[in-house]
Amino acid sequence: MPTMWLSDSQKIGVAFCSGGGFFLIGGVILFFDRAMLAMGNILFLIGLTIIIGPSKTALFFARKQKLKGTAAFFAGLALILLRWPLIGFLVELYGIMVLFGDFLGTIAGFARNVPVVGPYIGMAVDRTGLGSRRNADLPV
Repeated sequence: MPTMWLSDSQKIGVAFCSGGGFFLIGGVILFFDRAMLAMGNILFLIGLTIIIGPSKTALFFARKQKLKGTAAFFAGLALILLRWPLIGFLVELYGIMVLFGDFLGTIAGFARNVPVVGPYIGMAVDRTGLGSRRNADLPV
């Protein structure tokens, strides 16, 4: 999505989500550093709230078909804060897959257009079946 379509607050939200992703990756690289994983989660939640708004964020996490993913995501966050970072990250990863699994097909579609590795990503997507649920139920 070109940045000219985003409002200034949404651009800030994207920055928060990106920062959250970097902190999560850094936390995994640093052998599941509890502080970095917690900061990544907090930045991601703040960014998501800024991008789609507080009411839509609450509705997204409270949808009946996504309650298992919401419970797993927040239980994983709690486990990370309670000094069980590896188990918490795995529980949280399951929650993320349940919550955002429908959106992964859309991401895979964009990844097909990446130069050099795009065709290989496309083959992997076709084998796993991610592309078949494209735009099924976006969070916005």
